Amino acid sequence: MSMSQAANLAEKAMGHKDNAITEQNMTNPARDRAKYGDESETMKALAWMGKNDVQVIDTPKPKIIEDRDVILKVTGSTICGSDLHLLHGAVIQLQKGDILGHEFCGRVESMGPGVKGLEIGQRVVASFQIACGDCMYCKKKLSSQCERTNSNSTEHMMYGGNTAGMFGYSHFTGGFAGGQAEYVRVPLGDVNLLKLPDDVPDEKGLYLSDVLATSWNCVVDTGVKEGDVVAIWGAGPIGEMAAEMSFTQGAARVIMIDGGPAAWRLDFCKEKMPKIETIDYTKLPRGTSVVSKLKEMEHGGPDVALECVAGEYAKGWAHYFEMLLGVETDTSEIVNEMIESVKNYGRCGITGVYVGYTNHFNIGSLMERGIRLIGNGQAPVHLYWEQLLQMIREGKTDPYKMLTHRVKVEEMDEVYKTYDARGDHMQKVFVQTRFSDPPAEGSPALKTFKS
Repeated sequence: MSMSQAANLAEKAMGHKDNAITEQNMTNPARDRAKYGDESETMKALAWMGKNDVQVIDTPKPKIIEDRDVILKVTGSTICGSDLHLLHGAVIQLQKGDILGHEFCGRVESMGPGVKGLEIGQRVVASFQIACGDCMYCKKKLSSQCERTNSNSTEHMMYGGNTAGMFGYSHFTGGFAGGQAEYVRVPLGDVNLLKLPDDVPDEKGLYLSDVLATSWNCVVDTGVKEGDVVAIWGAGPIGEMAAEMSFTQGAARVIMIDGGPAAWRLDFCKEKMPKIETIDYTKLPRGTSVVSKLKEMEHGGPDVALECVAGEYAKGWAHYFEMLLGVETDTSEIVNEMIESVKNYGRCGITGVYVGYTNHFNIGSLMERGIRLIGNGQAPVHLYWEQLLQMIREGKTDPYKMLTHRVKVEEMDEVYKTYDARGDHMQKVFVQTRFSDPPAEGSPALKTFKS
């Protein structure tokens, strides 16, 4: 039995908490067609079918089940690096047939009688987290920590508290069907949808859903300021936009670290932002580590270290086998590199997804050298998305920097394989559906992955 299935059974045995105000564990309308599905129409959707197995399926269109539901015609979605943790089975409580995808935009197709401030046909982008709008955290716009949209007992037991519910990210975060589909149900839609103005096309507005807010939160929460030297682990979309935003905050230097099959991303980022300096850790001379190289490049090391990779990717054999055997869920190697690299009293922010527990953590360096280790958390999208929308409109941030591919939702299973392999120089994709507008000026042309 897989860990994911075992965790689902354990959750059923414990029972959910009673805090959630919206329906839980509705990850595919086909699970209960009478309750969740609109049988008048089927849709294409990308579903998790097992470890390293995702498939495009036909399933009923979702229907309104609560007064504040909004049904969207999805006009754009994407793949996030954190979706790969689901693909690999690193995130627990996935169930066969769960519809994935937490970043999406669309047009309002229908809505419940309790929805206020939206109109049929309106263009909107969804927050990847589901917020109630009224709890202690939501009143501060810290929407990723909403107290009333995720009743999962396992998460509460592991973390000492719950995050908000999240679209397409397993039953561990509430069990909500995702947006890598042609339709999606958005609970509490008047809280969790932001109107997109006509001058911001879907190919830019979509990324307010997650990647822009996550990158911005990584930078501002870790406290990047004027004159800082910033090191960024991971040159994927989050790392790339965190580099742009570090410069926006006045960073004097940004050094990006990556390597292996993903090393091409260093050149990609440098082409977009020539001021970036890079380290390919797989090409360092014998006896030179990432830590020693950074201290060679900057006296004492960088002021700030930003982790934009996640704890799933072991670099050494010890962590590889410990993760394989379930002795730890996340490797501490990158976090240790960050702690050891920065100046005394330096700041380290963790944005990549870490699921559970780690071994061999260098707590001594953290304490003795006065290092600030900051769990940036899932970015509170509601805190930032209006500001970031204005930054897009003013040209202060440009999602096109990371956008490399336009693909069809019908080909998402093949796209996942390419993205997981870091193939085809795929940095960030825009996934179109039958409801999408024609490509906006400056965005990539459609590429097909099936003959």
